[in-house]
This record gives sequence, structure tokens and C-alpha cells, in this order.
Amino acid sequence: MLYEGQSLSIAEVQNGIYEMRFDLKDSSVNKFNQATLKELGEGIAALQRQKGVTGLMLSSAKKSFFVGADIGEFGALFQRPEAEITAALLEIDELFSSIEDLPYPTVVAINGEALGGGFEICLTCDYRIMASSAKVGLPEVKLGILPGWGGTVRLPRMIGVDNAIEWIATGSNKRAAAALKDGAVDAVVAEDQLRAASLQILSDCIDGKFDYLERREEKKSPLSLSTIERTMAFTSARGVVGAKAGPHYPSPMTIIGVIEKHASLDRDSAFKVEAAAFAKLTKSPVTASLIGIFMKDQFLKKQGKQLTESAREVNKAAVLGAGIMGGGIAYQSASKNIPIMMKDINQKALDDGLAESDKLFFNQVKRGRLDQAGAAAAMHRIMPTLSYGDFSDVDLVVEAVVENPKIKQAVLSEVEALINDDAVLTSNTSTISIDLLAKELKRPGNFCGMHFFNPVHLMPLVEVIRGEKSSDVAVATTVAYALRLGKSPIVVNDCPGFFVNRVLFPYFGGFSLLLKHGADFTRVDKLMERWGWPMGPAYLLDVVGIDTGHHGGEVMADGFPDRMKYDYTTAVDLLYQAERFGQKNSVGFYKYELDKRGKPKKLPDADTAGVIAPSVTEQRELTDEQIVERMLIPMCIETIRCLEEGIVSGPADADMGLVYGIGFPPFRGGVLHYMDTIGMDNFCKMCDQYADLGALYQPTDGMRKMAADKKLFFPRGA
Repeated sequence: MLYEGQSLSIAEVQNGIYEMRFDLKDSSVNKFNQATLKELGEGIAALQRQKGVTGLMLSSAKKSFFVGADIGEFGALFQRPEAEITAALLEIDELFSSIEDLPYPTVVAINGEALGGGFEICLTCDYRIMASSAKVGLPEVKLGILPGWGGTVRLPRMIGVDNAIEWIATGSNKRAAAALKDGAVDAVVAEDQLRAASLQILSDCIDGKFDYLERREEKKSPLSLSTIERTMAFTSARGVVGAKAGPHYPSPMTIIGVIEKHASLDRDSAFKVEAAAFAKLTKSPVTASLIGIFMKDQFLKKQGKQLTESAREVNKAAVLGAGIMGGGIAYQSASKNIPIMMKDINQKALDDGLAESDKLFFNQVKRGRLDQAGAAAAMHRIMPTLSYGDFSDVDLVVEAVVENPKIKQAVLSEVEALINDDAVLTSNTSTISIDLLAKELKRPGNFCGMHFFNPVHLMPLVEVIRGEKSSDVAVATTVAYALRLGKSPIVVNDCPGFFVNRVLFPYFGGFSLLLKHGADFTRVDKLMERWGWPMGPAYLLDVVGIDTGHHGGEVMADGFPDRMKYDYTTAVDLLYQAERFGQKNSVGFYKYELDKRGKPKKLPDADTAGVIAPSVTEQRELTDEQIVERMLIPMCIETIRCLEEGIVSGPADADMGLVYGIGFPPFRGGVLHYMDTIGMDNFCKMCDQYADLGALYQPTDGMRKMAADKKLFFPRGA
């Protein structure tokens, strides 16, 4: 053994070929922290001293090669001055370059995932051999930064400017076939052949069959582009990337500028450009928000795993109701290798549910994420049925019938009598009280809510609703099932609307009040979309369904009459009465026509103004800033009410619930992070300007105390 530490070891494996094997102790994954980097430096120094070395292979003893840097640790670096951050990055560049400059060939065997800094170290090697099941990528842009350990320098010199910008500016993970096609890796082999193939490449280099020095020189030299080629490449990239990135995310456009700036420089000079740009991005509030989102997501995953300690295994699931939601749940379960029964009362509904899941599987095949055999196998995991005959061995049931308490109670009681006594029963309800639904059940301890968001396959959030009698085992089992579905579950307590919808409806309430005061709904939509929402409130109501929104509004009014019951007719009321239900019948606030891809395209409708005119009682002069504030304040206050009442367990759950559940802009960091940036004192003063608007705009006593004590939801360094 040449070197052995807590994160890596180096030993000779054959004929002067040495292996640097990463295996971070007390961790399920390899990640770069300060200790790992220190040991990497010590290991490379040992190799430089060792005589008779003819080649080096980098490998991993974990299921994945490297997941990247430890953001929790490196996040502290971002608090330092830009000059110190730049210097720290250049030190790591020098460390990584010492691998690239070794006087013998190097190869990396990539298994599992090699992401961020984990892929950047792969780029230092002369050859990259990838397991067919592996993924590689540079996802730093998703944190508001850019690859800071040579990624923007080496990758364009290897795969070309166009491909490199697409990789880095989108931050997408690449599967083996795509990585090979672009030239980011040199070979793809079955995982059990990875080690042997990597050693063979080194042997061939040693024997002179491959010129590793030539490709090494290419990575260290300026990009070989003419002035015209360079202008065309970067101008085109700015147009494409700028359109996708939008105005709120500076990192993608910065990446293009950085690559362009160092294109004419050698490797070490280019590193200085990259490091300086990285350091500057760390000071962006967007970066702070996105890193906060990442850390909260990691917290949720850790919290979810802790919650599942008492969970029962779900080997077979069932969904009741085969509509779009039921079909989506069935698809998600089957795609994650969990067999699922899909029950409905008529064949047409079953056919529709199967059509929905089949469409999703076909899309996966079309995108190359599944082959035909894999899709067929997954489809067979969905078992349609008109009876309960095969429910005796089901471990968890998701009820997804119509949003009507009497129908849901009847269906839940019916299925409870036919399933195993230990099976968990859940309801995919968006507003109906779990305690109300549990009243007719004989085993209420086995029952809880499991609220999926539509479309199921795209929306990451699942609300697991704990009723008064829900057992820890039922909640844990439901959380575990959600995690296996690839979702991010948050556990909330029962109340009208639970957490996400309880917060969403005050937002809609603020919208209705704006229309009452003469605001144009298209102006409100444009302002909120400019603020960062994926769609404005009118458009969102059309997508949700005006009828669904109207029903939800009635539920919330009954639950919270002091602030969610209105003494006037709203625009939503009028659209509902006119049977303008939004996208589901092609007309709501807007009208809809199918585009070439069969998706509803939003168009203006001249009739809308007349339909909603009776809801307007006065014409107020409203600035853009006032409209945005009046939309956001009710949502922010209601989020804090939920926190104070224990409906949601903590600030991280609250922020992620609204980012994942309703699309609160990630670059804002979440509702509570956003309020921290404003400051509670300033927020309360903002609310006081709108005191005449009623209870939706009145801060809680707890908020006033937070303001006085200058407290934050997320203290710096927490």
C-alpha cells in the first residue's frame, strides 16, 4: 500500500500500474471535503515520489464514483471575500492539474454518478471509461454558480464549445450513451467490465498504442477556433441559453462569458478567469437562495429517511380511481418497480387510466430513458381491475376518487373491509379533512392523507397528512412509499387545505381582491410571472380548473371564515357560474386551443372582461409594486400561521413545500427565505400599508415579536 487515508488509498495493482481508490469512511458516498482534498494532495505527492510507476487508475469503492463537493462545508467558503475564494479555487486547480501532469498515462473508471467536482477530477485524466449504467455531469448552475475546479476550461477543449455550453449551462446529467456521443468519455462498458477495461487502456498507453500526451496537450492549450467560428458559437449560445435561463438566473449567461473569455488562453491562465467568475457569483443573492434550496432538499431527504424507521415494506400498492391522477400514480409506482392494482367501477375509466400511464411510458421510450422491453415490463406492473378480488395482499392503498367527502368515505370504508388488517389506507385529497374521512373507518390508525400534485410524474412534492388518529407506522409507511416513488414528502398535520392549499388560497384571495379593485388580470399575470412565478394566478386557476378552485375556495371559507370568506362575488365565482372552467373545457380567464403537439395554448378571450365585470366594485390606482405586494402578503402570513400552529414541522418543510408544490420561484429561496431577505420588521411595515384590506393582510403576534427581536427563520450559518 503506497498510501492509505480516511477517504482514499493508493496501491500497485499490476506491472507498475497503481490504483487510487476513493472510499470515504463513514459515508455512503464519496464527496469532496477539505479532508478528502488534503488526502488527495498527500496521495499525489506519494505517487510523485514513487519510482517505477507506469500508469494510474482512479476508481471508487462506493456505488457511485463521486457525488461532488460537500456543499454544507464549502458553503462556508462563500462567506469569505472574493479574493480569498479565488485563491482557494486556484489551489484546488493546482492540485487537480498535478494529476493531469503526471509523467505517465491516467484513466478513470466511472461507476454510478460522477457529478460536479467528481466529474471535474475525471476530466483531469487522459481517458475516461464509463459504466453503461453511470451518469456524469456538471450541475453547479443549479446552485447559481459554475464549475470552479477546471470544468469550464477542460470540457470545451474536449467536446467543443457548443456541446460544453449545453452541458454546463443546463447542468443536466448525461447518461453513458450521450457522454460517449459527445466525446466526454472514451468508452462505455458493462459495470462488471469497468475495471478490466480501464486497466487495458492503461496497458495500451504504456505499450504505445495510444498517444495520451497529444490529447493531454489539447486540454492545456487554447481552443482551436477562428475569430468567425468563435463569434458564431458564442452569439448563438447566448440566444439559446438566454431564452431558457430568463432574467432571474445570472449563472448560465456568466458561463458563456467565462468560456468565451478564456478560449484564447492556456490552461493555467484560463483557470484564473474561471475562479474569478465563480467567486463573483457566490455573492449573488440568487446563489444564496439556490444553495439554501439544495440544503433544505437534503434536509428533507434526511428527515424522510429518519421518519421511515418504523415503516412497513410496500411490495404491492393499489390506487382507487383510474382518472388522470390515478393513472399518474399507477405509472409512478410501476416505473419504480412497485406493482400496483388500479381499481375503478367501469371499464372506460380503467382504459383511460391505462392510456394515461401508457402515454407516459411511451414518452420515456421516445426520450431514450427506457427501452421497449423495460417499458413493457413496467406496464405489466399495473394491474387494472373492476373488483377488489386481488386486494388481500396489498400493503398500501391510495384512494383517488372524486373530491366529495361522502363518496370518499364510502369507498374508504368499502376497501378497508377487504384489505389486510396491517395495510395502510391513504386518501389523495387536496382539501377534505383527514379526521372527517377517518370517522367511518374501523382502523383509523392505519389511515392518513397522501396528497399528490398534478401531473404526478412531474411534481416532486407529496403531502403526507397526519390525522388525529393516524399511527406513526401508517405515516412512516406512507413516507417510505413516497420516497420510493422518487418524491419529496413533507408530513403535515390535518386542517382545511392542509399546508400547500391552505397557503395557496390566500394568494388567490389577494388576486380576487385586486380584481375587485379594478386590476386587469392579464397585468397581474404578467407582473407575477416577471417576479418569477411559472404562471400568473389567472393562468394557474385555469390550469387547476375554475371549478376546482371554486370548490376549494368554499372549503377554505368554511375552515377560516375570518380571512377566507368573502362578502362579495369574486371573478372566480362568476367564471364558475358561466361554466368557464379553464383548460378542462377550453375557456376560463383565457381561451385555449391545442397546438401542434396537442397541448393547450393560452389565448386572450375578448368575452372574459364582460363576464367578470360584476366583480369590480371600484377602480383603484395600483402600481406594479403594490400589485406584487398585495399578491404575496397573504401567502407569506398564512405560511407563518401554519408554522406557528404546527401544521408544518419547520421552515425548511414550508419553503420546500411551496417551491415543489406550487412553483414558488426557487431563485427567491422559498417564502420564508424571501421574508428573511426583506426582514420581518420591514415586512410588517409593508403589511401595515394594506391594513384596510382585512385579515389576510394582518401579521400575527408572533411575527410582530420576531420583528422586535430581529429574528430570522434561517439564521446565517444555520
